[in-house]
Amino acid sequence: MTHSTSIIIYGASGDLNNRKLMPALYNLFVKERLPLPFTLIGLGRHGWSTADFRTAMRESVSRYAGRVYDDAGWETFSQALHYVQGDFTERADYDHLLQRLTEIEPGSANRLFHLAMPPRFYEAIIQHLGETGLVQESGDDTWRRVIIEKPFGHDLPSARRLNQTSHQVLREHQIYRIDHYLAKETVQNIMVFRFGNSIFEPLWNRNFIDHVQISAMETVDIGRRAGYYESAGVLRDMFQNHLMQLLSIVAMEPPSSRQAEALRNEKVKALAAVRSCTAQEIRRHTVRAQYRGYLDEEGVAAGSQTATFAALRLFFDNWRWQGVPFFLRSGKALAEKLTEITIQFKPAPVMLFAQNRQVPGNTLTLTIQPDEGIHLRMEAKTPDTIADLQPVNMHFHYDDNFGEAQIPEAYERLLFDALKGDASLFARDDEVELSWKIIDPIIQAWEAGEDPPLAVYDKGSWGPVEADAFLAEDGRAWFNGSDRHHIVQP
Repeated sequence: MTHSTSIIIYGASGDLNNRKLMPALYNLFVKERLPLPFTLIGLGRHGWSTADFRTAMRESVSRYAGRVYDDAGWETFSQALHYVQGDFTERADYDHLLQRLTEIEPGSANRLFHLAMPPRFYEAIIQHLGETGLVQESGDDTWRRVIIEKPFGHDLPSARRLNQTSHQVLREHQIYRIDHYLAKETVQNIMVFRFGNSIFEPLWNRNFIDHVQISAMETVDIGRRAGYYESAGVLRDMFQNHLMQLLSIVAMEPPSSRQAEALRNEKVKALAAVRSCTAQEIRRHTVRAQYRGYLDEEGVAAGSQTATFAALRLFFDNWRWQGVPFFLRSGKALAEKLTEITIQFKPAPVMLFAQNRQVPGNTLTLTIQPDEGIHLRMEAKTPDTIADLQPVNMHFHYDDNFGEAQIPEAYERLLFDALKGDASLFARDDEVELSWKIIDPIIQAWEAGEDPPLAVYDKGSWGPVEADAFLAEDGRAWFNGSDRHHIVQP
């Protein structure tokens, strides 16, 4: 039996829905990837009618949906859109929603709820969904799923509490904790690159790799987000979610199958193997910094110690990675917008050809954004010399190889997978808690005012000099975005 599908978006008048969710759902519709028939209900505080909602969403979709938008497609898509007003902190709002669903749904229906709301509302919304039976699976082959946006908790205790609240209402297979980094085509390609090509996986271990760098750099400052950023800081904003996801994918063992649980099991195993840090080790293995001028931003507390840049050195206590340092860094107001993973291989054991310089190991860079691709640096003989070596690059760029093929927005893939019931790209409860277990002790040490001291860096730089010294003490250096494009012989 084919059931209809209802997609219910909490926070339908918000920025996330306008810029990401609605354009993604429209693109799925145009590509014939939405289940038919479907109903899309937006919930929000605005006093809109359904007609007002459709008009507002048309403006958003025409602006953000890309090349696929056309008026005829929108007219068909928009007939499935409805709006329900409410602040959804009261039981009456859910009774009203249940009544509207009864009126709109043609019969038994699947339901996907997306909580595009501030995290402080998550627990109340989930509890009310449970009380009204909106997410109860009845056994008639229909399903109920809830997508929960990041951040999932503010620390480990709050994440555990939210997991407990969720499990009182929902079973784990109904919960889809979202991290849009996992749905980026370039992140998914890391797994294909590792496990779909036989030449790299045998080298992906402590015997051949010197160290790994994972960088997520932003050029923007905090803008008008001081209210959020002052309570979050760079570790909660970027490390606990995005960078931990990238770390787990790079470090995990090959999953036994493509099934969601097989993949998630290996990610959890990888995070569980990350070595915990004592207070003394936190001082040695972390750098925190704040961009110059942060204290002058509107809404920032006087004398704030909030870090806008961080660098961490992490180790795994397992067979594959024992002794290999993983360096993670992220920050605001930096020189380039850049997210990439760099694998530094060990140098050749005997330098047969080097005459005038120390030949470094090969470097593999997986660029997540903005110049999506893969770059391999290796040595080549300089023409018309006896044995002079020159570092050269081999490149793969998405644009060059796939032409006009547009890389879809991450939310398009995530919504598609949630509708299919594929949780591969969503975080499991134990994965979220393990991520917090890694980051929480560092946050606590920093907030207690312990070392390392808060450094300062200039806007438009690559971060504080302390971060450079952090790697230099091991004889290593950061790979910045320009390094692979402009190789200078030492």
